[in-house]
Amino acid sequence: MTTSDAMPDIRSLVPHSGGMVLLERVVSADDENLCAEVRIHAGSVLAGADGVGSWVGIEYMAQAIAAHAGWLAGRRGDAVKVGFLLGSRKYEASVPYFALGGVLRVHVHRVLQAENGLGAFDCRIEPADAPPGAASLATATVTVFQPDNVNQFLKDGNVA
Repeated sequence: MTTSDAMPDIRSLVPHSGGMVLLERVVSADDENLCAEVRIHAGSVLAGADGVGSWVGIEYMAQAIAAHAGWLAGRRGDAVKVGFLLGSRKYEASVPYFALGGVLRVHVHRVLQAENGLGAFDCRIEPADAPPGAASLATATVTVFQPDNVNQFLKDGNVA
């Protein structure tokens, strides 16, 4: 697993821009995994008085998956492509919100990658300072789709 301060800037890995890039940095990555970090702060586009609602965890997971796809594309010399969040299976959060000032680690592990662009990732969110084996704040299996030709797919639903 690649881990260092030499990881690419998160904004170069995801097809998001501006304030909608919620993750701050990639901590580590390899062919099957990525770990990203996010600081919960009052200036976040989704922050409320107590923090960020735990339901936003699914977007943190989706952006970490996008960063994984972007990291893999960069290693191949390919451009970052748009993908689609199809859904999640059993998103569970043990907290109602992620508290202001907290730093979270978002872990994604690829469990399925089909040739047609369909993928599934086991995901978890933990406090950045959590010891190994500590309970996660949120977990889910997230299903995604990244067609080869996004424009053609959006035009007629054709994945070929």
